[in-house]
Amino acid sequence: MQFNSLAFILFTGLFFASWPVLKRRNTTRWMYLVVASFIFYGWWDWRFLFLIIGSGLIDFFAGLAMQRYSSRRRLWLVLSVCGNVGSLAIFKYLDFGIGNLNWLLGAFGIDGQIPAARLILPVGISFYTFQSMSYTIDVYRGLLQPTHNIFHFFAYLSLFPQLVAGPIVRAKDLLPQLETAGEVSADERWDGLNLIVFGFFKKVVVADTLAGTVNAAFATPELSPSAGYWWIIMVMFAFQIYCDFSGYSDIARGLGKWMGYEFPVNFRNPYIASSFQEFWQRWHISLSTWFRDYVYIPLGGSRKGPLRNQVNLWITMLISGLWHGAAWHFIFWAITHSFYLTVERFTAWPRKLTRLPGGRHLATLAVFVLTVLAWVFFRAQTLEQAVGVFRMMFDFGNFNFALADRLIDNNARNVLLIIIGSQLFFHLGLDKGQWTTSRSRPKLAFDSLFIAVLIAVCVFNRAPSNIFIYFQF
Repeated sequence: MQFNSLAFILFTGLFFASWPVLKRRNTTRWMYLVVASFIFYGWWDWRFLFLIIGSGLIDFFAGLAMQRYSSRRRLWLVLSVCGNVGSLAIFKYLDFGIGNLNWLLGAFGIDGQIPAARLILPVGISFYTFQSMSYTIDVYRGLLQPTHNIFHFFAYLSLFPQLVAGPIVRAKDLLPQLETAGEVSADERWDGLNLIVFGFFKKVVVADTLAGTVNAAFATPELSPSAGYWWIIMVMFAFQIYCDFSGYSDIARGLGKWMGYEFPVNFRNPYIASSFQEFWQRWHISLSTWFRDYVYIPLGGSRKGPLRNQVNLWITMLISGLWHGAAWHFIFWAITHSFYLTVERFTAWPRKLTRLPGGRHLATLAVFVLTVLAWVFFRAQTLEQAVGVFRMMFDFGNFNFALADRLIDNNARNVLLIIIGSQLFFHLGLDKGQWTTSRSRPKLAFDSLFIAVLIAVCVFNRAPSNIFIYFQF
């Protein structure tokens, strides 16, 4: 069930109509959340429910076993991690491994091909698997006491607003919140509405409008011979994926506020970052911090010298690349960002550049351009296609903006100009004035009118619907 669908709007209306009554008692509230979330998730394919239930049961009982049999805590943790990583390996990486093994067999002249499994990838498996693993890891570390109520646990694991595309919420943050369901204040309802409306605007107006042009470019077997065209396409994709993903996170956070729960902020205008370290502090924050706390720091982080620090960084980024998809072009996307971070670590070029007049703006522009180049690997359907796009982008003798003007949809061009303008607004800090933080009556009246206009735009100027990009992960 997609957020940008009539079915979800009806589902949400029915859910919140019963929520004030059914939230009053703990067990009733948790059961209601689990049933609603299972309906939401099973809407795609009811068979996917068996996987999330199986994964959850492993971690629920592993948490209890760690508490009861504390001398074997490590064993239960290993079983939990193996169960979660094993499900990812089977459903997400099995065919990737088989394909590469077949290639190796052929390279060594060995006849015979292993048939691909061709399993259906369950929606959002990477998100709820990581969320479930964080529970058992935190119980193992003593940061969290395991819950003894299975509905309490599954209400945390399957909570529908953020189930399939985040933000990834830690058990130590959400489980305590689920123990209560107080009254939602007027300010929280208003903040939730703002998040939901802005999230829908980002998705159905901005991201989906850009998607039509971007998808057409990458679906063409023969790449357009215009450097200017491909630079515009990749800038469009940079904002498409940002608005698509952050739009989902905003809607999820808004729905959470209406329920009385607080989900972490997942994006903080990443394209105004003036270094790659800052970019990753602003982009998909819940995943970045997950890898920091559960992969990078356990590997040693920066505690064992600069060389080991870089090894840990590259391992973490490569795992992040594989998390996004079982394909070589995702791995090369991770390698590219690892290279950026390593160069930045040893040269400190962003800090040196920002000391110059106008240097902060130049650093932000440089980070954005390099990020756009890395997105080529992420968006391309194959590594070969990515190489072809790079070849076009760096054919500086053939910018051919006239061709680009003919191929790019006018609506997409206008949306791109608007979103670039908004990013300049944030980059220059114009959002931090007294008016933007005011709760005065004129400000509230203006905000109400603005939200009403955005709702109208979402209804009457929405683009053809596209599935959320991160559903595939």
